[in-house]
Formats: sequence, structure tokens, C-alpha cells
Amino acid sequence: MFIDRARIRVTGGAGGNGCCSFRREKYVPRGGPDGGDGGDGGDIYLVADGRRASLLDVHYRAHWRAEGGVHGRGSGRHGKCGEDLLIHVPPGTLVRHLDTGEVVCDLAHDGQRFAVARGGRGGKGNARFATATQRAPKFAQLGEPGEDAEYLLELKLIAEVGLVGLPNAGKSTFLAAVTAATPKIADYPFTTLSPNLGVAALSDHRTLTIADIPGIIEGAADGKGLGHDFLRHIERTKVLLFLIDLGDEDPVQTRETLERELAQHSAEFANRPSVVALNKADLPENRARAAQVAAAFDSPFILSALARDGLSEVLEHLWAIVDRLRREEAESLSPEPEREYTFEAPYTIKAIPSGFRIEGKPVVRAARMTDFENDEAVRHFQARLKRMGVFKALKRMGAEAGQSIVIGDIELEYQPD
Repeated sequence: MFIDRARIRVTGGAGGNGCCSFRREKYVPRGGPDGGDGGDGGDIYLVADGRRASLLDVHYRAHWRAEGGVHGRGSGRHGKCGEDLLIHVPPGTLVRHLDTGEVVCDLAHDGQRFAVARGGRGGKGNARFATATQRAPKFAQLGEPGEDAEYLLELKLIAEVGLVGLPNAGKSTFLAAVTAATPKIADYPFTTLSPNLGVAALSDHRTLTIADIPGIIEGAADGKGLGHDFLRHIERTKVLLFLIDLGDEDPVQTRETLERELAQHSAEFANRPSVVALNKADLPENRARAAQVAAAFDSPFILSALARDGLSEVLEHLWAIVDRLRREEAESLSPEPEREYTFEAPYTIKAIPSGFRIEGKPVVRAARMTDFENDEAVRHFQARLKRMGVFKALKRMGAEAGQSIVIGDIELEYQPD
């Protein structure tokens, strides 16, 4: 089954909790804190895998969770970090945020990876908080929850040549003749129900990747037929091969229909190089009108995919176009720009009807990793906010006693010093 769209939810592994423990050994009075740290949670990566042909494996598993970190233990024993989770997808997979539709990554090359959810940090054990003035801290940090997000994966086949034509124009026969692909071939419309990909081998170890897109009909860009579902798969192609049946009643109108549907789907196709090939020349009635039909086009190729006649000329012509475009792309590639570093405030404060909302990764992380049932942990959290200047900022913004202070998903009550 060919699946080219999938919606997934990913949750990074939660960090392990730090341990609150004290050294207890005979003849060692006041041994001090020895709680170990929790392990970090595992990350989740999408990995482009050339052995995958569709999003089938991802489609049937809606929620992916990475392994969490192990909690810390006494005697300074730290917890083990969670294993990273790799989700294998085909090359050519676009990754979009489900809510905004924004493209966050294009996994175009085999082996390319992208982190879609980071695991949480492990909490620190109480041994980390021992100071000269606080020698026996009775609290430890909680593990940070992993990131949670939803994405829409959209597969666009990586091909250099896209076969375009009406149903039963002979696209599947052409693909089977020039590559090792084995698409279903029959004498009725819409035989091909999903895109097929094949690699054509030319002399001198040259190759062309060819995609066969199911038959496009008039109105395909508006959702008619099968073309609407699969037109995205020829967006990445470098050249289009219009395959037209020599027995077509109006081949010129057929090409105009195909070009119109492509243009309605994406304006990028207007400047895409294209080649016209008139197929099924093995039939006597088609061979008789081949010269007449060819005169209506600009240097079309006349071939028979079934009889494997005229295929090498078409492939060589396509190779010349693809090779030229490859060279132009290589020349136009500019060096990577220098990385720009921009200042990001550690927190921001916004007024809300019930009080104030504080946002910012350091503050939200500190709140999530605080055990609010432990008085010492709460005091440590307050001292940290004070060092960051949060209380001064709230005072400047007119915060009053009893107002709500929302940090992440935690709501606190403001009490001035």
C-alpha cells in the first residue's frame, strides 16, 4: 500500500528524577548528601531511509514516545539516559507543523535526520545543592518532561523525470520498459493507483530516476480523478515527459489539458523543461497518422513502449537536459552563510486577566523541575527567580499580592517580599 501522508505525535523521553539521599555508614557521622542525578530522556529523530518507499510504517502508529531517563539513586549513582528513537521515512519527506502548516524540514537525502522532539533533562540530586551554608539540602529536582509536538508528514517522490499523461497513455508500460520497475499494466483506465518509481540505466554508468504519476484528467487540480492526490510527486522533478497516445482524437488539446492542470496545481510547472513523446506507434493506424500528429508539436519523439522502439533516443535526450540542470544547480550553490547569533531574553512577562504569564525556556524549565510539595525545593526555586530578576520585573509591572503567576502549565500566587 502506498501512503504519502501521515500525521504523527511525538513525545520526547522524560528526564529521570534526582535522588534525595544521605550517606549512612558506620563510623561516618554526618555523611552528607549523596543523591545522584536522573538520566536525560531520549530524543526523537526523523531519518531519511532510502529503503523506505512510503509512509506506511508511520501511518499505522500515531504516537511515538522516546525512552525516559532512569531516576538517580543514593551513593551518588546517576540514572541512565534514555535511548534515542529513530523514525525512518522515505527520502523526499516534508515535515510540517500540524497547527501552522509551516515546513520545518525537508528530508531530501538518504541519511539526513531531523530532531522532532527533544528529551527532558534529568533532575539533579541533592548532592548538587550542598553549599557551605546549606550542608544538608533535603530536596532534589524532578525530571523535565520531554517535548510534545504533532507533525504532518508529506512525501514527495525524489525523481528527475516525471511521466505525465492521460489514463492509458502507456506511462506504466514505458516505465516497465526502461527500468526494473513492475507497475500494474492493463487495458482499462486508472490501472495505476499509486505513483511508481524506477531507475533507468544508460551507458557509462549513467542513471535517470523516473516517476510514473497516475493518469491526470481534466479537473485533476480540482480533485477529479487520481491526479489531484499525486500531482505533488512531480514537483521535485527536473523535466517532464508528456506521453501522448498517437490514437488520441485531439493530441494538441490533450497536451493543453495536461499543462493547464499542472499550472493550476503549481505555478512552478510553467518554467519546467518538458519533452513530448507520442506513444503506441506499433499500431498500424497510429503509424499511418504519426507524421501528421508530429507536425503539431515541436520535435516530438515517436516511440512504442510496448515494442521498446525509440526508447533510447528519448532517454538520451532526457539525460542531456537533466545533466545540464544538475551542472547549473551545482554552479548556483552558494557557500553556507555564517551562523548568526541573536540575543534571546531568558524570559518575558505578559499581563493576563488573572495576573501575569511568564514565558521563557529557563524559567519554564525551572518550574517544571521543582517539587512544589517540598518547602526547600520551593525556596530554592524562588531564590532562582530572584537572581534572574523576575520579582523586580513583576513589581515594575504593578503586580499585586494574590494575583496569579502562570509559568508554563503551573499557576502560582504572587506574594511580594
